[in-house]
Amino acid sequence: MQGLAVFRSFIQVFALLCGTSFLVMASGLHGLLLPLRGGAEGFSTTSLGLLGTAWAGGFITSCLLAPRLVRRVGHVRAFSAFAAIAAIVALFTGILVEPIAWIALRALTGFAMAGSYMVIESWLNERATNSNRGQIFGLYMVVNFASITVGQMMIGFGDVRSGTFFMLTGILFCLALIPTAISTASSPKPLTEVQLDLRALYRNSPVAFLGCILIGVANGAFGTLGAVYGASTGISTTEIALMMSASVMGGALMQIPVGRMSDRTDRRYVLAIVGGAAAVIGLLIFLISPHNAYIILIMTAIYGGLAYALYPVAVAHANDFADSANFVKVTSGLLLLYGFGTMLGPILGALAMESISPSALFGVTALAHVLIMTHAIIRSRMRAPVPIELRDNFKTAGAERVTPESVRLDPRAENPAE
Repeated sequence: MQGLAVFRSFIQVFALLCGTSFLVMASGLHGLLLPLRGGAEGFSTTSLGLLGTAWAGGFITSCLLAPRLVRRVGHVRAFSAFAAIAAIVALFTGILVEPIAWIALRALTGFAMAGSYMVIESWLNERATNSNRGQIFGLYMVVNFASITVGQMMIGFGDVRSGTFFMLTGILFCLALIPTAISTASSPKPLTEVQLDLRALYRNSPVAFLGCILIGVANGAFGTLGAVYGASTGISTTEIALMMSASVMGGALMQIPVGRMSDRTDRRYVLAIVGGAAAVIGLLIFLISPHNAYIILIMTAIYGGLAYALYPVAVAHANDFADSANFVKVTSGLLLLYGFGTMLGPILGALAMESISPSALFGVTALAHVLIMTHAIIRSRMRAPVPIELRDNFKTAGAERVTPESVRLDPRAENPAE
């Protein structure tokens, strides 16, 4: 009987991860399709940058409001509504090819995606136990990284000027509905409402506070406008998709050695070293402005590996100083600060690209990384680090497509559900 219960639990988690996979694939495809199609239609770089700002704004708004909506209508109905909104928006963006409409619709997508993620993460948290919480959390992160790569690489198998990819995105969003619609799992506990205490976050760790905002600026700028930069160099659509996917996967892989290094020394030194290295690569791309596809792919993969490894180090540093009882509050707050940064980054990147050159996108990211490095070094001289033996070990994490609800799934969360 116990084996049957374990099997049923695995099937339910597998179904939820399948739904997550379809969601993230659709999001990755749509997120890359819009700047490429918009660029082909002659949309201004500022308009394309505002797509990223709108998405981040909708995402953050949903993180704050979705728990109330889910509490009112239930998890299944809320998830169905969120996925349906995302599918409808994807189809509308294929019909209304106009920048203002896309910006408004992109905010709706961000809202729907955050709500969908929060419901799935809440369900996964309910199915997790103290013994398998780390495995489920790890599987969830692997599914996120793998699915966005698959979604982005789909763009290389067709013409971005056709309506096919918009329809495919809508289909993927609808497919995400099926696993939860037919699931027999009971509805989990209400979603966690996020409380953002800026003063407490800053007092706990000034480095993580400012660092998460600046990391969001850099990652938001590159994540939104990297495809626009790639198109300006003349590389193919497939190569652009590979460039964006390689940067994300590079970041996922680099978290392991960077995390181990941060476990052995002051994490602020690691932030300074990795941030400085990301700044150097960004400045090289800005100054050299390469047009050879292989050089672009190599340089952006290295850049992504460095840039996307910074966020979990900043969070780990903050939690070194936080009480275990405040893990959820601190980590959720830093995630929202990162989100605020991703709202600002695309605007700054777009203005630099329009006023200077497309490669000036990396000038903006380099400035953000220099500020991270400088602030980390200054703060390391003002406050002693937490002794290594008193720290939690580094855990890999993502910030691009997770919500504060995912923090409850992390093994470090206080009093996880049995």
